[in-house]
Amino acid sequence: MLEYNVSAKRMDPHGSIAECKKATVTLDTDVAGRDDAFNPAELLLGALAACMIKNAERVSPLIQFDLGDIEIHLKGYRQDRPPKMQRIDYVIRVRSDAPQRKIDLLHTNIRKHGTVYNTLAMGCEVDGRIERF
Repeated sequence: MLEYNVSAKRMDPHGSIAECKKATVTLDTDVAGRDDAFNPAELLLGALAACMIKNAERVSPLIQFDLGDIEIHLKGYRQDRPPKMQRIDYVIRVRSDAPQRKIDLLHTNIRKHGTVYNTLAMGCEVDGRIERF
């Protein structure tokens, strides 16, 4: 079983930081919000995007897919009571000359083998598509 470790601490009323390995991320924990950091919901969506891209990197050699540019666009829908992410929609865009069946296979593998994807999909609706650009 893999184990992950992240530490976070409040810096002031406007923000916090999270640390892992040699990386530091500024967190928007200001009640009023701030434009220069991810708030918790945005961080969750960012984790999903990172999961999808990392999975594309991991499975591309296995399915003999030449992965060029890849972009992930996500939109999360939060319900107020009780507060939770109700739905996440996404579009994965890949630059590739591969046949459509290979692009579809990449999409299947991104969904099938993603730790964050699978965790979120168990708690809310996660739906999207893959397209060529």
